[in-house]
Amino acid sequence: MEIKKHLSITGTSNVSWKDATVKAIAETAKTIDYLTGVTIVNQRADIENGRISKYYVDLDLDFIVDIERKNSNQQQ
Repeated sequence: MEIKKHLSITGTSNVSWKDATVKAIAETAKTIDYLTGVTIVNQRADIENGRISKYYVDLDLDFIVDIERKNSNQQQ
């Protein structure tokens, strides 16, 4: 049986929405195992002097729950 969970995160970049997305996924992958998919929920930006100064992307990441993993709180 496969169980998936979803995690909502926000990525930021001074370069682009794509850069914000790639960096957010890479950082999340450092602490969350079994990432399987991403949905871009929203994109927005800050504007300064008529130009975009910061990009934001809201992401919904999917990952598989490892049901075989031993819980460190369980007694053996």
